[in-house]
Amino acid sequence: MARRSSTEQCEMDMTPMIDVVFQLIIFFVVTLKMTTDVNRDIVLEDGKHGVTIKPDTMPPTTLEIEVDKKGGISIHNARMSADYLKNVILRNRVNRLGEFPIYIRADKGTPHEHVKRVMDLCTEAGIWKLSFVAVQEPKAKRQ
Repeated sequence: MARRSSTEQCEMDMTPMIDVVFQLIIFFVVTLKMTTDVNRDIVLEDGKHGVTIKPDTMPPTTLEIEVDKKGGISIHNARMSADYLKNVILRNRVNRLGEFPIYIRADKGTPHEHVKRVMDLCTEAGIWKLSFVAVQEPKAKRQ
């Protein structure tokens, strides 16, 4: 008697896999956008004697806070209030990461009181590693 081999049809539901792929695409698009947005209206001070820091050598936990001429605060070109920066952004990051470096990117025409306010918000949240971003080459050489 010949034995018949029975092969069962196997089906796989691809919906969860497609959902995961879309989630990954959205994640990478959002994180890519966050790392490339800076406020182009901010004109940095010349800092020819400062230390050169390349973006690829900065720790991944580094946060760059921008302060415009009028004292407006932003991160990745997203404007926010001082209270939101201190109570939501900084305190949540400190709770998750501990202390982390912050770069303050202020316009050269920004009054010091606005920069000091951001510095005070950082220290109130428990962050002491503050640095300032400047341009190492004068404008004539950059063009």
